[in-house]
Amino acid sequence: MRQLRAATRALQAQRRILPARPIVSLLGARTSLPGRTLGSRVAPPSIPAMRSFTSTARVLAGKDGKSRNIDMDDFPPERIRNLSIIAHIDHGKSTLADRLLHMTNTLPPEANAQFLDKLKVERERGITVKAQTVSIIHTHTDGKRYLINLIDTPGHVDFSYEVSRSLGACEGGLLLVDCTQGIQAQTLSVFHHAVEANLKLLPVINKVDLQHASPQETSEQIAQTFGLPIEDCMRISAKSGLGVDTVLRQIIDGLPAPEWEGDDKLRALVFDTFYDRFRGVVSLVRIKSGQVKKGDKVMFLQAGKKYEVLEVGIQNPEEVPVGALKEGQVGYLVCNMKNSEEAHIGDTVCLVNQPTEPLPGFQPMKAMVYAGVFPMDNGDFPQLEESIERLTLNDRSVTVERESSAALGQGFRLGFLGTLHMDVFRQRLEDEYSSNVIITAPTVPYKVVYQRGKEQVEEFISNPADFPDTTDTRNRVSYVEEPMVNATIFVPTGELYVIFWTDH
Repeated sequence: MRQLRAATRALQAQRRILPARPIVSLLGARTSLPGRTLGSRVAPPSIPAMRSFTSTARVLAGKDGKSRNIDMDDFPPERIRNLSIIAHIDHGKSTLADRLLHMTNTLPPEANAQFLDKLKVERERGITVKAQTVSIIHTHTDGKRYLINLIDTPGHVDFSYEVSRSLGACEGGLLLVDCTQGIQAQTLSVFHHAVEANLKLLPVINKVDLQHASPQETSEQIAQTFGLPIEDCMRISAKSGLGVDTVLRQIIDGLPAPEWEGDDKLRALVFDTFYDRFRGVVSLVRIKSGQVKKGDKVMFLQAGKKYEVLEVGIQNPEEVPVGALKEGQVGYLVCNMKNSEEAHIGDTVCLVNQPTEPLPGFQPMKAMVYAGVFPMDNGDFPQLEESIERLTLNDRSVTVERESSAALGQGFRLGFLGTLHMDVFRQRLEDEYSSNVIITAPTVPYKVVYQRGKEQVEEFISNPADFPDTTDTRNRVSYVEEPMVNATIFVPTGELYVIFWTDH
């Protein structure tokens, strides 16, 4: 305690600041810590033994040490742009997002690369598996400040549900293509997702500074495949920053602002959720109309539950509380929701005293791969159940059913969008919840058709243990169908003969 007081006096003398109000130290004694007032809070000095006790890391002060007070009234809908970066895997989405954050001073130059890849599994594997949102405040060439809500999306097909949900919160997007590889399979997939969501797309050709780059050929591919004008293709290097200023300018000039929904009633679309152990469920929302602020009584229409709003804010780049979220804006909503089963992706939030019709939600994804998940120790089943419940809150594409095995005990039958999705989910259980699990060999679902009298009855089987006994005369199996892939193959014109003459 003497050392702490000595350090406090030294810091006060050095920084010439007045002592803050007394607080209770870890040792239970009352002491005074130096600090600066941030609204009603006091920020502690940089003493390793006295770190912030807040539940979630937040950026409340800028590089100059002053409190950041973001007034959302400064950003009417016409000065808001909501967009996603969509592309094939490894085409440079996260690198471009980093560059935009640096250019707008949202991130300091010394910040880590791939800042929006926050999960441990993303940094270890070098891929994006979770869509991340960040709000950028940018002063445009017209001298006005704009709010850019940017969503960095995954590129792998196993995480396409993240892409489709993200596009539901946007009016536009950057279609990014690596000019050393050209248009790839996921480029086509995300383009069709964007067309279905009625998004305005800006084509961006990346990695033009590499030795084997072919930007002109890639521009022609984009024009021929997607019907986007060649002159609209922006050539950049996200790594070096070449041409990224043009992208930033076109985001403002070339993408549409949010459209007015017709009245002032609150309609907020929940496009993502995650669990915070101190605050409960945190919902990421896009405000379609009206506004929401702390203290409002709101209802989640699909869940049919009512809550009081405890906090609203934006991610700039970490969570920053604001006075209100208004029409066209994207942010987070905390309302003391403790039960994760009450949170639904695609739900509509409205004010209790202003009921409204629900917004169109999201089409649920169909699981393609199933596997059994069991705890290493049967006594850890309750912990595994809680971990899966909270992780599926953040990944709604996973289906969950209870399962019992004579050899492995109580567990779950989980459905995934692919084997990579399954392996990433396993690693997230280990990394984020310290759950050591056994995962059985993955299987695909089959459709079994029974002949019962004159009627045929269909049943989908995802567990090999449930496959019917074909010798059972009471449930005679008429036939079994397995999954088939409906694929479109794009090949160069000069290689068509190889496809035509390949023996099947």
